[in-house]
Amino acid sequence: MKVVDMHCDTIAALYENKEKGWTLQDNKLHIRLDKMKQGDYLLQNFALFVCTENCEDPYQQALTLADCFDRQMALFPEQIGQVRCYNDILENQKNGRISALLTIEEGAVCQGSLEKLREFYDRGVRMLTLTWNFPNEIGFPNFVISGDGKPDRTVPNTKDGLTEFGFLFLEEMERLGMIVDVSHLSDAGFYDVASHAKRPFVASHSDARAICPAVRNLTDDMIGLLAEKGGVTGLNFCPSFLNAQKDYPGTAADVARHAAHIIKVGGEDCLGLGSDFDGIRTHAELPGADAMPVLEDALAKAGLTARQRDKVMGENVLRVYREVLG
Repeated sequence: MKVVDMHCDTIAALYENKEKGWTLQDNKLHIRLDKMKQGDYLLQNFALFVCTENCEDPYQQALTLADCFDRQMALFPEQIGQVRCYNDILENQKNGRISALLTIEEGAVCQGSLEKLREFYDRGVRMLTLTWNFPNEIGFPNFVISGDGKPDRTVPNTKDGLTEFGFLFLEEMERLGMIVDVSHLSDAGFYDVASHAKRPFVASHSDARAICPAVRNLTDDMIGLLAEKGGVTGLNFCPSFLNAQKDYPGTAADVARHAAHIIKVGGEDCLGLGSDFDGIRTHAELPGADAMPVLEDALAKAGLTARQRDKVMGENVLRVYREVLG
């Protein structure tokens, strides 16, 4: 197994469909155990995704999702297991198990509390996306508010970065050995992290803005800084982040085009996978975890060497995990 994917929203999807009795083994989602085996997965990050607009208590919602994750791990202990450090990944690989790394998407679940951050670390969370689509105690998402008071999601936020608490949060994450994730964070916030981070950080599911102008993607300057810090960005399969064309269904070639560009700008060590499976509409040519051989073939056709493909499919992310998680 060699595929390492830094982001999926499968746990939230399982919880939302709990009345159907779906599990990691039996569901109609992008991520399923048999699909991961067919896709040659070594490790999948599972995000606890919380939309603060739709819940009264983000902290409690994250704990509820963490319980859902724990139940899934307990159901299939011979096939998949949670990891908290790099050696856990090696142990699972030796025993033929897929590794599951627990993450959080939306720093607001900590409610401005470093104590809650430490609590999530104790639950096994090893990566946290600082913001989602709303401002929180840590920082701001990547859009501006237009004159009519509505968000303009076509214009990056170059003004509002990390808050004073956000810098403390960043320091505590690094002290704990938790990976800082800047996907969704404002442009200004990205530069705050880049200038203050002492360890590699990631953009777990962000593509190249030079190829597709979505503000969720990284500029060439950001890619270069991320690479200088030893970090990695994860290729996001969301069609609207790959191509600005209306009703674009998604092709593997376009994912590979982003990959080739990112490698050209930042080098072959700064790129991995961040599918966003089960958080995006289905990509036509990469509809699930079992489609990873299709992606690898597209990367080969785009000119990536076998060594570069190995790095993108998993080795670059594993390097960051080895360095940060210990």
